[in-house]
Amino acid sequence: MKAVMIGAGEEALHTIAKAQEHGVSVLALDGSPQAAGLSAADRGLVVDISRESDVIETVRREGADFALTAPIGRYLTTAGAVNDALGMPGITRRMAQLCTDKYLFHEKLSRAGLRSCHCYEIAPQAGIRPAAEQFAVKYPVILKPRYGSGSRGIFYLKDSYELTEALSLLGGEDYVLEDCVPGEEYGIDGAVVQGRFYMILLRKKINTPPPARQAVGYFACGMEDAFWQEAHDHVEKVVHCLGLKECLLHCDVIRGAEGPFVIELSARPSGHNLHNLFTPLCTGVDPAEEYIKYRLGEPFSFVPKQIKPMMIHYFDGQGQVARVPDRIQIETVMLRDAKESARCRLLAWRCDLMKGEMLGTVCDGHSVMGRGYYILEGTDRQQLEKTSGQIMDYILYQ
Repeated sequence: MKAVMIGAGEEALHTIAKAQEHGVSVLALDGSPQAAGLSAADRGLVVDISRESDVIETVRREGADFALTAPIGRYLTTAGAVNDALGMPGITRRMAQLCTDKYLFHEKLSRAGLRSCHCYEIAPQAGIRPAAEQFAVKYPVILKPRYGSGSRGIFYLKDSYELTEALSLLGGEDYVLEDCVPGEEYGIDGAVVQGRFYMILLRKKINTPPPARQAVGYFACGMEDAFWQEAHDHVEKVVHCLGLKECLLHCDVIRGAEGPFVIELSARPSGHNLHNLFTPLCTGVDPAEEYIKYRLGEPFSFVPKQIKPMMIHYFDGQGQVARVPDRIQIETVMLRDAKESARCRLLAWRCDLMKGEMLGTVCDGHSVMGRGYYILEGTDRQQLEKTSGQIMDYILYQ
């Protein structure tokens, strides 16, 4: 069989490799000639994935049995358009639009009783700057790009003065303004097969303080966690509301006083080394591989084999980098400084820092994700937090 990968950056490499391991020929499309997935695929073509008609004609000419998606933002809609045009299984363009347009997402869920916050669309290109006073919101509020997903371009605003200032800075991009729902933030990896939702992993976010509120790590939550079933049942309703039938998905959820609140949900795998590394290590389930097996008619399972107490953490420290250790050095320090019963296992390590580099404040995903990450397995959250702190101290301080 043949699959088309729409969007072929570095985060597509894992899915491409898994498809090839199962004998699937991969056609990869991306607008950048330097996209890593173009050379990894069986056939890679430079095609602007924002141009739906060009992508459809390319896939029609080259042939494909089903589409695969990498962690992409707004142009997930192109994958849906290809499926519609060529009669392939998976998400439709309308489903993808509901996942990538935050205002339509809010409207759809609000009408179904699954969202109870204010949300307004803001279109600066219309030439009219709305006044903060015209919005019936409860501060603090979130101002964020209407299209796509992730933490890009988000404003956390405490009062009408800050909102007025933020509105004056907007460029030509469409935004949405909505209430900031209080509570703890979580991420979810899941899948939908024949309309049935499977929750693979619930991850508790480690966020920086406001205003950034940028995720700099995650703890794996077991099925015994009190929020597991509550989150599962709520996201299942959202999945049905959006009409999702066949896809991988990830979403961000708040555990609030009034129950779960879905911030956003997208019908594609999670990025930042979650779906390809952290989730498989935690659960024994590789979402990309299981979805490919499903498409091939092979036995598959999205049910976690186990959920290990683990953490992924990105290098969020501030200050001058004193050392750039390798994995062996970190393991040696951890073994030296901890009793055997209190030791964490270092399962993955990638450090792209440079000695002497000054690490600034983490303000968004771009400011932290290029630094690297590490994955730890321990006995509980306290142990993981302690070891993680020791790692950052070792890097930053002599």
